[in-house]
Amino acid sequence: MVYPLSRSVLVRWLTLVVTWAAIAPVAIAKGPAEPRPNILLILADNWRSPNAGILGDPLAITPAFDRVAREGVLFTHTFNPVPSCSPTRACLLTGRYAHQLGERASLWSAFPKDTPVVTEVLRQAGYQVGYAGKPWGPGNFEVSGWKENPVGPKFADFASFHRQRDKSNPYFFWLGNTDTATRGGKHPYLEIARQKLDASKLTVPPELPDCPEVRLDLLNYYGGIIAMDEQAGQAIALLEKAGELDDTVVVYCSDNGWQMPRGLANCYDAGSRVPLAIRWGKKLQAGRKVDAFVNLAELGPTFLQLAGQVPPREMTFRGLAELLMGKDDGQARDCVFIERERHADVRRDHQSYPIRAVRTKDFLYIRNLRPDRWPAGDPDVLFLAGRPYGDVDTTAVKDVLIARQADPAFQPFIKLIFSKRPAEELYDLQKDPHQLTNVASEPAYDERKAALRAKVEQWMKSTGDPRVDPTDDTFDRFPYYGQPPKAKSP
Repeated sequence: MVYPLSRSVLVRWLTLVVTWAAIAPVAIAKGPAEPRPNILLILADNWRSPNAGILGDPLAITPAFDRVAREGVLFTHTFNPVPSCSPTRACLLTGRYAHQLGERASLWSAFPKDTPVVTEVLRQAGYQVGYAGKPWGPGNFEVSGWKENPVGPKFADFASFHRQRDKSNPYFFWLGNTDTATRGGKHPYLEIARQKLDASKLTVPPELPDCPEVRLDLLNYYGGIIAMDEQAGQAIALLEKAGELDDTVVVYCSDNGWQMPRGLANCYDAGSRVPLAIRWGKKLQAGRKVDAFVNLAELGPTFLQLAGQVPPREMTFRGLAELLMGKDDGQARDCVFIERERHADVRRDHQSYPIRAVRTKDFLYIRNLRPDRWPAGDPDVLFLAGRPYGDVDTTAVKDVLIARQADPAFQPFIKLIFSKRPAEELYDLQKDPHQLTNVASEPAYDERKAALRAKVEQWMKSTGDPRVDPTDDTFDRFPYYGQPPKAKSP
């Protein structure tokens, strides 16, 4: 026997049906979840912008980078958070500003386990993680209790990782390339450059003297770019052969600018502006350029977004996913903040050389918080075991500058690179793109200088920078795990 439903029961039943009908189509319309992409991060070391073919440098042979940019998105205003490798890599892994990371703001630091790390979050989400080449470092992660580098397990190369991966799960691989640097004054990429480049077409930047030693370093640098890009091209070719290229987010960039004097460890563009291109098959509009200002530390949270994860609340940066997809992410992107603490341990009492800076389209404003210190490191030869100005890496350029300090023709460059600097620097980029003339003391720029100074101070306060207190030298007291200079006997 069929019993008729009462009116009240019928109403409740119809309400449930309508409610389910309102919800169910959303789930049905979505269908199965889209596969999460693999992520390949190609992270060069000591490679500055605009030294890439697609960025207009005719001497830079970078077919792999050019392809990623041509078939994906090219970011034209990318800057690192710190012009030094370990701090920038720590910022990328944590999605935070360097001054929020304590000792990780410096080179050769520890890596405390006090904040979420992107690679760990990806692992927890089911991603396989690995690296080859240079990971986070140089530093001492073991002292903080890590069993392996915070980036993940090490592999000989990307091919080794790719062969043993579990094909049922996505992966994140960090390809850390170091092929642009001069090592201890040697030139490992000089022969590559001589075979493939016309040395007569080298352009010496105006902050460096045009002499044979400088040209030698520059030629080696361009040879390093060739070697770096070839390795990147091999990884991309592997993905293409495996049929995985269009399902992989390929991110190709550099951690800091070039190794030349006034580059590495400096907040000028030569040390802080880097190339960045991202490819993701048909997910991205090919050939698009993004002129918005981007901080390299945003990449960490971006990887989480692309993997379907919400960046942890501890991360200051929220990621680039919407910007990458051509959407307005609601963030003001008219400037980027740059900073530095201790690079090498090259000042008495382990002193840092703290800088806070802001880069806009038209100006670079730099606040040197301890202008009484030497920006390139102490010049005392005895204290530094014969290695004065230790924040400038050993190169033929540095050697010739030191050797010819009495030469009037070299003195303007020596002053620009090694001398002490005022508390404030301001560069008008429309008139002075190489940032050679400090206009901070010119009355015509007083209003602009005050506005940019206020911008830096507000950023420092809003992000909890200990340097807001002008007497705070906490960063000087963190341990340095590299090899400290040994004083020579008098």
